[in-house]
Amino acid sequence: MHQKTTLDNGLRLVTAAMPHTRSVSVGIFIGAGSRYESDVQAGISHFIEHLCFKGTSKRPTAREISAAIEGVGGILNGGTEREITVYWCKVAKPHFHRALDVLGDMLLNSRFDPEDIEKERQVIIEEIHMVNDTPSQRVDMLIDELLWPEHPLGRDIAGSKQSVGAITRDMLLDYLANQYQPAGTVISVAGDIQHQEIETAVKQTLGGWESRRPRPGFMAYEEHSGRRWLVETRDIEQVHLCLGLPGLPLLHPKRFTLDLLNIILGEGMSSRLFAEIRDNLGLAYSISSYVDHFFDAGSLTISAGVEAKNLKVAVRAILKEVSRLWEIIPESELAKARELSKGRLLLRMEDSRSVSGWMGGQEVLTGRIRSVDEVMAIIDAITPEELQQLAVELLVGSRLRLAVVGPVAPDDSLQELLEL
Repeated sequence: MHQKTTLDNGLRLVTAAMPHTRSVSVGIFIGAGSRYESDVQAGISHFIEHLCFKGTSKRPTAREISAAIEGVGGILNGGTEREITVYWCKVAKPHFHRALDVLGDMLLNSRFDPEDIEKERQVIIEEIHMVNDTPSQRVDMLIDELLWPEHPLGRDIAGSKQSVGAITRDMLLDYLANQYQPAGTVISVAGDIQHQEIETAVKQTLGGWESRRPRPGFMAYEEHSGRRWLVETRDIEQVHLCLGLPGLPLLHPKRFTLDLLNIILGEGMSSRLFAEIRDNLGLAYSISSYVDHFFDAGSLTISAGVEAKNLKVAVRAILKEVSRLWEIIPESELAKARELSKGRLLLRMEDSRSVSGWMGGQEVLTGRIRSVDEVMAIIDAITPEELQQLAVELLVGSRLRLAVVGPVAPDDSLQELLEL
């Protein structure tokens, strides 16, 4: 069970008491990410996240910030996604007030020192290079380009070398003032805590934070036709591939049905893809599938690494498994998928960091927090007929996209493979 308070400035606080733990996790969830950026701003959300760790008026250096938490055995980190940015800290219970003070200081008092900006700009460019040099990560970026062409959802969250190189301090501060506002932010706390105590502390730390301007929105996405396949030739040992299909938005009533289909298809070593492509055919060491849900879009993506000569046979074998989802799924297999989904959810909820993320992510994106029991009830109620119906609706050959990185000729037509 969680409790929620909205402060006078619009900041939302959600808490969950976990009296059996000795830790407390604090997360600050900002309702803005890379899809809120214009083309000129590409990568600015990620850039700001990095700079918030570089120094504040109270703790002028990155080392002082990290030492304040690591010095008491805690963990401090952050992350930028397409629709949210998160700063989080996990500490032993006695150090909760220090954790909140550090996070609040980073949020409100980061210096954005010009020298730090230039150093971190180069760090981020090296991060972009590292991802581009990693074929399994590069192919993930290419499938996003195919799924969401000419849209911020299809861009690298970190931006490009060119866009990051052109971001100025004034641009950073302007974006910060627009997007980092209390009404679009959630503080999520889980651990051996009491709601009233946390509310008092948050009011003291962040109660004076004010919104100064209207908060801009983001570019809506509408599905449209575009390129269906993309090859990036690399002189490497494997071909890394991603097959993608448009999926369902975050609030779609069949969202959990698609999640369950994905578990059956490609999550875990007992999934259909792992059993057939790896165990039976021996075509790949690693193969899996995953889903993404955004405000107005979503996707189902399958990723694998195979020998170049086996690319076409592997894609055909993968799509054969996808097409099998059009059939009624045996109740025994469905029961296993249900238990896998529920079991992993329950295991996550033993950790205060996961509970904080569960609450904060839902609240900032949807304004509503589903309980674990509510989600498990939804999963238990999904029928084989509902799974089949959704598979027939979504898993359509004309919507397939294929991205490939590896020793494959760029003019080698893969169009013939994109049929179900």
